[in-house]
Amino acid sequence: MIVPATYTVDDADIPALRAALSHLASVGFSELQICHRLGLSDLTELRWRALPIIRDEKLAVRDRLASAIDLLLLQGSLSRAELDQLFDQDQQDLMVRAGLLAFDEKDRACSRSSLFPVDGRLIFSDHAWPMLPVPGCTNVPHDQVMYIGADSRWLARATVRRPVGAALDLCTGSGIHALLAARHSKRVLAVDINPRAVQCTRFNAKALGAANIEAAAGDLYEPVGNEKFDLITANPPFVPSPVEWLGYRDGGRSGEDVQRRIIAGLPKHLAPGGIAQIVTEFGEREHEPLPDRLRTWLDGAPMDIYILRLREHSASSYAIGHAGDSSSNETFETFLNSVQAWAANLRKQSYTRIVSVLLAFQWSDPTLGVPWTRSEESSAPVKNAGHEVEAAFAAERLVRKTHFREQLETARLRRAAPLGLVDARSLGVQLPPSTQVKQLGKAFSILQVLDPVEREILLLLEKPMSFSDLITFAQARSLKKESACAAVISLIQRRLFFVESV
Repeated sequence: MIVPATYTVDDADIPALRAALSHLASVGFSELQICHRLGLSDLTELRWRALPIIRDEKLAVRDRLASAIDLLLLQGSLSRAELDQLFDQDQQDLMVRAGLLAFDEKDRACSRSSLFPVDGRLIFSDHAWPMLPVPGCTNVPHDQVMYIGADSRWLARATVRRPVGAALDLCTGSGIHALLAARHSKRVLAVDINPRAVQCTRFNAKALGAANIEAAAGDLYEPVGNEKFDLITANPPFVPSPVEWLGYRDGGRSGEDVQRRIIAGLPKHLAPGGIAQIVTEFGEREHEPLPDRLRTWLDGAPMDIYILRLREHSASSYAIGHAGDSSSNETFETFLNSVQAWAANLRKQSYTRIVSVLLAFQWSDPTLGVPWTRSEESSAPVKNAGHEVEAAFAAERLVRKTHFREQLETARLRRAAPLGLVDARSLGVQLPPSTQVKQLGKAFSILQVLDPVEREILLLLEKPMSFSDLITFAQARSLKKESACAAVISLIQRRLFFVESV
């Protein structure tokens, strides 16, 4: 039996491994070029059920890029001639030695690891679809390393990318977030309880020349001691699962076994002025706000929390989507039994829906009042958005300054642009009209609901003007000064207005 990829490389082979990655980049193996070739707007759209169509319609012309995509991303196999077209013999031998390449019984080349392009870097990890045929493997191993999936890309795009001293990546998997943090951190510690994940991270660090990464095996903060970090990232196991057969995925029956401990450890390990960012999922119960759960886990620590709700599933659809067997011997009956087990577990947890979220935590400024929580809904980011997360914290803190209202009197304001505005009225039902607005062109497409005064104030600020002039115009429209001021502050808080000068 062929064992899972071991991610081993001799020091003497490191230059050749880096050269092989550069060679792949030179043939177009990048996010942009792969999406263009496959007709995708984003790699998160890639689905294994579409593989036959992709091969027939998008990869019919078997050039080097097609071969690279098929072998290293789509878990396909190549003939010897196609492999020779893609890699020279020395590169092939290197990949075999590194545990990345094998040959099946038909002498076709198969990748024992996938290669994922992320923000200009190529990162190895285990296959995205481990239940597809892999030479010598019939079951998905519990120590499978997390592939670069949608939630991995969301966190990569949402992470604040400012220079920091020390960064910590928990549940590091392939090391994707540690590798990206290495660009703007003096030192990065990557931790995973899975030794294969630690090995994979070290392999990737060597392949990419990230000498400032230390990878350690351990249970969350266990290898950290009392150290504090300027940036903490985590994409933990979060699935509320009735089974425990995927270590990187299953978070216990509640889904909270790991994420609760990560959040509880933030007060001890997040440095003053630092930021912690987590992409995860939560089961939600009726009449139990998510912020209350997070505050309980923080145990009273004065932290500001920004929540972006990215996607929501009903409990029933979630059960159907996750049900299945880890082996290749699944029958329709076993699948239906699995659906029943998953649905029963979610009912036992009283979950009515599962929501994908991006969480960001920072220490609260005691001069700005009590710690705040802001929750917004957005589509998932398709481009870098760290600056938008920073802007959300900055806006909240600006409006909470003790003398902000007085400072507004001499401020100059401008409206965010461009904005999309939708006025909606229900027909046949006695409901007041509503107005929805969102900033166009942003990574986070956040839909904001405006009350009538906020809508009027938003439309009044067609070009930059002083706060006092804006209030004068509002009063001329029969708006009371107090309600107009409150609307201005609300629009600043939601990044629809910006203060140019105070």
